[in-house]
Amino acid sequence: MSSTHQNITAGVAFALATSLVMSLAAVLIKLTASTLSIEMIVLFQYGLCTLAMLPWAIKKGRQGLATQRPWLHLLRGSCGWACFYAYYLALEQIPLVDAALLRNAAPLCVPLWLLLWHGARLPLLAWLPLLVGFAGIALIIQPEGSGLSSWHLVGLVSALTLAGSIVTTRELAQTEPVNRVLFYYFLISTLCSLPLALSNWRTPEPASLPAVGLIALSIWITMWLYTRAYSHAPASIISPLSYFGVVMTGLWGWLIWDQVPGLNSWAGTCLVIAGGIGSVWLGARLKSRH
Repeated sequence: MSSTHQNITAGVAFALATSLVMSLAAVLIKLTASTLSIEMIVLFQYGLCTLAMLPWAIKKGRQGLATQRPWLHLLRGSCGWACFYAYYLALEQIPLVDAALLRNAAPLCVPLWLLLWHGARLPLLAWLPLLVGFAGIALIIQPEGSGLSSWHLVGLVSALTLAGSIVTTRELAQTEPVNRVLFYYFLISTLCSLPLALSNWRTPEPASLPAVGLIALSIWITMWLYTRAYSHAPASIISPLSYFGVVMTGLWGWLIWDQVPGLNSWAGTCLVIAGGIGSVWLGARLKSRH
């Protein structure tokens, strides 16, 4: 087996594991949100992840933390924090499958980031799957056809910021070791979380602390798997696999909360998945640099 094939196989395995862990984290977050504010959950998860990385940072010292790309780390950290914050807010208010599907519309948003950042222009044909995917998003954010759903729009923000995280992670993975990327991501996200958590502070109940610890652990595992996936294989292969997480999250929503998507949500889900997979597949076929 060639090394290239081995790398792609490893990337696929890491991506599928990422989706599974994220679906379980979504369940924990929705359960915990009844006792803790979303802002506190986000702070605790990133704070605990940062603490978990401190032994590595102390061992490596200045040499291990030195980077030539501080602004890219800042952008990646800010996008990752905003993605999770928006995603958690949406999870609390809308069905699990809707929140997960909107977050995983990120592949549709990646070309927008590349257009703004690199000036990479899409061929006319490449706009077709994007239009299909965004038509699906339009159906999902109006699930009952009775007007724009603000919490579904928050879920869409998680897709836009996740796309930024995807692009910057792929850039950083070319030159930065995984642990350095993770350490700066957790540290920056902790600092971003602190003001909002303090403004929404309420003393946590002891019974909720184990769940917070599990959420933090799941996020650390997710970020490690996610970064590994993009270091082994290109986005054209990894991004479509994120929809496996939508299936798993929808399954938990059905089993635990009896959440069954309506007709609009089903139609929107099919269009978003078709558009997302079509977009990255067509991008690979067109041999885009990015």
